[in-house]
Amino acid sequence: MLPHSPGHPTPEVPAPPGADEVLEALTHLAEQVAREHERAAHREQIIDRLHAENQELRHGLLQEALTPVRAGLYRLYDSVHREAARWRGPKTPSAEHVGALLEAITEEVAEVLARTGAERVEAAPGDPYDTALHRPVRTEPVEAGRDGLVVAVLADGFATPDRVLRKAGVVVGRTPAGAGLSAPADAGETANRPPAPPEDPAQEAGHPGAEGGGGQEGRHDGEAAERPGTARNGDEENV
Repeated sequence: MLPHSPGHPTPEVPAPPGADEVLEALTHLAEQVAREHERAAHREQIIDRLHAENQELRHGLLQEALTPVRAGLYRLYDSVHREAARWRGPKTPSAEHVGALLEAITEEVAEVLARTGAERVEAAPGDPYDTALHRPVRTEPVEAGRDGLVVAVLADGFATPDRVLRKAGVVVGRTPAGAGLSAPADAGETANRPPAPPEDPAQEAGHPGAEGGGGQEGRHDGEAAERPGTARNGDEENV
């Protein structure tokens, strides 16, 4: 075979059998890959847009839910600020107005809580002790006919339609052992009956006061709150 010399055309090498089919398949595969890349990029854009819209919606819903709460807090702030200015002024209000002022503040706070869904559940002296609604802060000795009844209410409870958020803090009456009991308590009374306080005063002194209590009453509060048998599940005050 003579070597190739300049000026002479290069002889064409015939393509191997099936080369055209392979080239066509590769071209088709490259087009498919390019289309998949475009689809993936479009999906990412949709996901990013939906995420941004979802974040904006959640932020808007949160702000909408907080609007009535802010409105109540604004009113509470204005009321307290005005009263503080009055008490700092040259003509100090008489002490008899303090109770009404504090009552008005508590009602304003209760209204704000109600706008979040936390409705006040008021307990009253004479109500039967209920482990689902009441938190025994302490017990007091009472006559046989008032055993297991609420003697005093130290804190109101709060609840939503489906669960108790905070149980009412109550003082529960307990009849001393053998003090005129004519018949044993039934199963329901036994289940709802609060635990007895400790006999040893030093044991009471070792417990810290409960939230909102001070001095000796606070120590009783802490002791009763930690006593076995006191239901605490679902009580936000104890979380």
